[in-house]
Order: sequence, then structure tokens, then C-alpha cells
Amino acid sequence: MTWDEFINYQIFELGDFKLLMGNLLLAILVVLLTFLFLILLRRIIFKPRFIISKIDEKRRATFYFLTKYIVWLISSVIILEVIGIKLSVLLFGSTALLVGLGLGLQNIFKDFVSGLFLLFEGSIKVGDIIEVDGEVGRVAEINLRSSEIFTRDDVTIIVPNSRFITEKVINWSHEKSQSRFNVTVNVAYGSNLDVVLHCLQEAMDEHPQVQNRPKPFVRFIDFGESALVFDMIFWSRNMFRIENIKSDLRFSVYKKLQENNVIIPFPQRDVHIKVDDLNKLSGKS
Repeated sequence: MTWDEFINYQIFELGDFKLLMGNLLLAILVVLLTFLFLILLRRIIFKPRFIISKIDEKRRATFYFLTKYIVWLISSVIILEVIGIKLSVLLFGSTALLVGLGLGLQNIFKDFVSGLFLLFEGSIKVGDIIEVDGEVGRVAEINLRSSEIFTRDDVTIIVPNSRFITEKVINWSHEKSQSRFNVTVNVAYGSNLDVVLHCLQEAMDEHPQVQNRPKPFVRFIDFGESALVFDMIFWSRNMFRIENIKSDLRFSVYKKLQENNVIIPFPQRDVHIKVDDLNKLSGKS
């Protein structure tokens, strides 16, 4: 078999459509070139040089995912043309089918459009720490229909992209590398306030993952029912594991308050029982 006979060999025929070996090989070549281009693009983006090195990693990831979808869209159109399927004919012939599918797949289409908004706007990027429905996690990947969120419990959850557009989402790391947090501490009435302030401040200053700038501080927030209430205000870059940092601070504060004989109170109630009422309950006159 000659080369011309090989590339013109007919693999499949349906009506006027004929799939030739040469067209199939060319389509496979387009797929391979697309894969190679995306691999090269990923290396260039995530191992930046010169100007692109000034772009933060989250924006580079968003740019890569957006470019990947556009490249695959263009590649798909080229593949259809190469194997002999006219896109205009395909769309015209499947109009009724697309209308029916559109009615049944409205939510999927909404998620798809929301994914495009996320990629273009950059309000949520890969690596961001977000809170949705009370669940805190790191954005692991943003796809066109859904996004993967890695939670503090080391569980990956799949969230439809439309949730990020239509519902309230807290982005703890949006356009910043650190966030402010607080730990509430109660001490007994009569405690030496200077000692309390020193213990709380020292606990924050000693922790390696509490930022020095802005400087952490202590706020006296209330005269509670059975305690004086203070807030330890601090900033940290480790937003994903912030509960571990808060736990460390509570351990440290408790030890320091104990060493300085400062009492952490607990709610107490005094119950007064009248003798007459007690006699009535026991059946005595």
C-alpha cells in the first residue's frame, strides 16, 4: 500500500460523511500538539521568568486555566474541520436537540457561565482561603462547571460555581496575604489588669505564626456577668490552619495566667430556698 493509498484509506462512512485515515491522523496530531502546548505553557507560567515573575501565583493559575479552556475550544473546532465535519452544518442539524438539552441542563449551563465569570473576574482564585456555608477551605482547582475545595478536615468537596456567584462567600485571602483573628479570654473580677494584659500580649508575641506587623494587641471588650472579657487581636498568614494557632494561644495564656494566680472563672449560680416552700414540697404543714 502506497502512502497516498494509506492516507486516503476510508475508515468510516455515513451518508455524505467519510472519515479518511489521513484526516484521523491529522486530528490526532492536533490533540497531541494541544497537549504539548499546554504542558509547555504550564511550565512557563508556573516557573516564571522576567516580567511574568511579578504576577502572583494565584493570578497565574487563573490565567492558565482560562487559557487552557480557550485552547481546547479552538482545538476542538479545528479537529471537527479536519475530519470533515462542518461546524455550521452540525449546529444547524442539532438545533432542536440543543434546545431540548438547554431546557434540561439549565443548572449546568448556569454553573458553566459562573465558571467563566470566576476566571475572568478573579474574585476567587486557586489557593484562596474561602468560607461558604460555614465550611472553610482552600480553593484547589477552578473548573468550568465546579470547583474543588480542600477543607481543614483534609476532605475535598465539589462546589458548583453558581454558588460563588449567587450566594455569600467570604474570601479570607482576597488581595492580601494575611488576615486578622481574635481569641476571647475571660478573667475573674478583681484580677490585676496589668498582669492580665502582660500575659495575653506575651502569648501573642511569642507565637511564631503571629505577625509582628501589624502588631497584635489586647482589647478590653466587656464587663461580663461573671468575668472581665478580653480579646486578643492578631494577624496571621496561616489562615487555613488558624484554629491550631488559636489553640496554641489558649494553651499559652492558660499557663501564664495560672503562673500569675489569675483565675479564669466559670458561671456560678446561688440558689436560695425558703423553709416554707421546702415544707410544702415535703408535705409538711
